[in-house]
Amino acid sequence: MDRAALSDALVRETGDLAMGASYLETRPHLFSDVAVFINVSQLAGMQRIIAAIETVARHPDYLAATMAWAPVSARQDFGPHGVFMGYDFHLSERGPALIEINTNAGGAMLNAVLARAQRVCCPSEPTDFLRAYPFESVVAAMFSKEWRYQRGSGEPVSIAIVDDDPVSQYLFPEFLLTRHLLEQAGHSVCIADPSEFAYASGTLRYGDRNVDLIYNRLVDFSLDRPEHSALRAAYLDGSVVVTPNPHVHAKFADKRNLTLLSDTALLREWGFDRAIVDTLVAGIPATERVDKASAERLWAGRRQFFFKPAGGYGSKAAYRGDKLTKSVWAEILESDYVAQAYVRPSERTIRLDGETVKRKIDVRLYTYDGEPLVAAARLYQGQTTNMRTAGGGFAPVLLMAADDSPQDCDRCATGEA
Repeated sequence: MDRAALSDALVRETGDLAMGASYLETRPHLFSDVAVFINVSQLAGMQRIIAAIETVARHPDYLAATMAWAPVSARQDFGPHGVFMGYDFHLSERGPALIEINTNAGGAMLNAVLARAQRVCCPSEPTDFLRAYPFESVVAAMFSKEWRYQRGSGEPVSIAIVDDDPVSQYLFPEFLLTRHLLEQAGHSVCIADPSEFAYASGTLRYGDRNVDLIYNRLVDFSLDRPEHSALRAAYLDGSVVVTPNPHVHAKFADKRNLTLLSDTALLREWGFDRAIVDTLVAGIPATERVDKASAERLWAGRRQFFFKPAGGYGSKAAYRGDKLTKSVWAEILESDYVAQAYVRPSERTIRLDGETVKRKIDVRLYTYDGEPLVAAARLYQGQTTNMRTAGGGFAPVLLMAADDSPQDCDRCATGEA
């Protein structure tokens, strides 16, 4: 990775002269220096899984099941499909395995910049997603489509990018990248803390401006916290377009949904054809809810599972079974968790401080309406992905032909490229 090019791109695409160097210096493990290689068949497998999920998600029986455990704020569908969906995969020997779905997936804009700063040196000339289409125009059109899914026609004038104390967020420069892109598309854009919103007479306001559309990066997925009350009221009244919104999160990202998507008998009962059922059951590790009735069996077999909170995000409070203590297990039993069959992540060999070491990999496809926007990998050590691992962080995904291998280039294989 060309860090000088990345720094220049961050300055150019945020309009902030101090952004490039300062951002990279204060977040040394956000970006890895190497790329991750996948072949076209692995990509095709991931896309088949995503397409099958998007098909099931439109089925009335699936919607009824997911809305039964959804919060009240999520039960009305206002129309938006959710910008920047994130489908996270491990690459197993049996093929890609979907680990989870995220509706406010961070990193797409940063990874678009990262891909453009990646040096390609392999003899087989692998390619990335961004060479196939104009990323910026696709992203701008995505927000316009979200507006029309709810409003029917026209364009949003004012867009707010929303998170709690946004300036303090680890991925804050991504908000700057998004603001710059949307301003270039003709929108008035602000970055806002929703506690500063006011709502009255059908209008959501931030300071002296009306807000038409919210790009939502909150992890309060149901908008239940008191400091989000103005945003919640405007959303429930249909006075502001929110994307992604509570309905989209409940339909896709609640971990309990994986128990439905990996259930062969249930999918067949709902009438899905064999191709969809086989794709989902092969591509989504078997997942079940944790309850008192299953507690003894799951504890005894805990090494085979990964335990995740139903409403979790960012790998918080998620545990690999072989790392569980009895005290943590007791807490899990008092909460709403799922147990997912553990799929070992693949690994990437890198050169770090003169030594050859391995880092675990997961691959995220960012999508909109089921179509890929950009792909990224995350390299890490430990139980779950993080941005604290030396040699780890976001890495661009480069596509190889089915019969090619990155081992053909020794420098790429060891991270010396």
